[in-house]
Amino acid sequence: MSSNNGKVISKACPHTVKKFDLIEEYIKSWAQKLMLTDACNGLIFIDCMCNSGIYTDVEGKFVKGTPMRVAEVLLDVARTYTQKQVFLYLNDNSEDKIEELKKHLPAEERNFRIVTSVGDGNELLKTIGSQLKQAKHLHFFLFYDPYDASIDWDAILPFFRNWGEVLINHMISDSIRAISQVKNDSAKKKYEGTYLVDDVKKLIPFGSNRTAYEQRLREVIEFLQGSSDRKYYIATFPFFNTKNSLVYDLVHCTSHEAGFKLFKKTAWKTFGDQSSLKNRHGEERQLVMDFMEENLCRNVIDEYCYNINNVASYVQDNFRGKKDVSFDDVWSLLDEHPVFPSDGYKSQIKSVLKKDHDAQISRQTISFSDRRE
Repeated sequence: MSSNNGKVISKACPHTVKKFDLIEEYIKSWAQKLMLTDACNGLIFIDCMCNSGIYTDVEGKFVKGTPMRVAEVLLDVARTYTQKQVFLYLNDNSEDKIEELKKHLPAEERNFRIVTSVGDGNELLKTIGSQLKQAKHLHFFLFYDPYDASIDWDAILPFFRNWGEVLINHMISDSIRAISQVKNDSAKKKYEGTYLVDDVKKLIPFGSNRTAYEQRLREVIEFLQGSSDRKYYIATFPFFNTKNSLVYDLVHCTSHEAGFKLFKKTAWKTFGDQSSLKNRHGEERQLVMDFMEENLCRNVIDEYCYNINNVASYVQDNFRGKKDVSFDDVWSLLDEHPVFPSDGYKSQIKSVLKKDHDAQISRQTISFSDRRE
């Protein structure tokens, strides 16, 4: 744990504040969608590594963290849907942080309950997880936010296999930095446990390849969710610090397509209509020549930070030369993508396809040019 994380009120860097923003905005929409359904009797939000709920930003101003923001959002939801229940479980291994958190939380109400605890967050999850089958009409959201690349899959397992959503902070910078030179036995076991390998040496070839670590995490989640009969959706979004270094991924997991689509939309809106806050220094507007095809220019693509032009190019690639394609087919393609959104961006995507890719758009269909992207 860093010295900053050891403080009762720690500093939140800009990328951390942006993480708070994303979670708050998603929970607002997530809660409203669920509470409108008859099958949902209430919500459970769990932050098992919640810190003190209050931070200072780079200017020294106080900033609300995830538990405070979510508590305020869900209190409003509880007051709107008075016949349904809302529960928050907030835990940290520091008693001082939990005592500080309690000072800032709203008061409980009849259908709004907050349970705070001090201890190992993984042990809390094992206790709650064993009871999930008895709460079938309550929908949960688990936020799993360790300080380093340490994930206890046994603790999370029940949450993958029940009706709800899991958001994991994958501290990928820790793995990239340390795995190639790790010597301490406890550290080796940590990485072996996080990526479910029997020997940390199997991870060394990953080097600094972010995609390799992300793919391994995805494989673990897909294996643990257990059922081959249901579709499981995983979205991954990177977070960068002010020096443009990758710090962590937020990995959103759900068996519900609507939640998957909503999280992608919320992430892009939070990042200003792109897939991260990486500073591309204007490169996103640059064109490069494709010498394999005469007179063809492309936008520069950065898989760490996509924009709407990249989304439109992906659609063009998949439907090149096809005529009278229904928009349902176009949006379905994007709905399956782990990063690209459709909801919230349909008019912008249509505009770019028409302007930059010579697509012919009618009321219900779109015809694509033969241009290769």
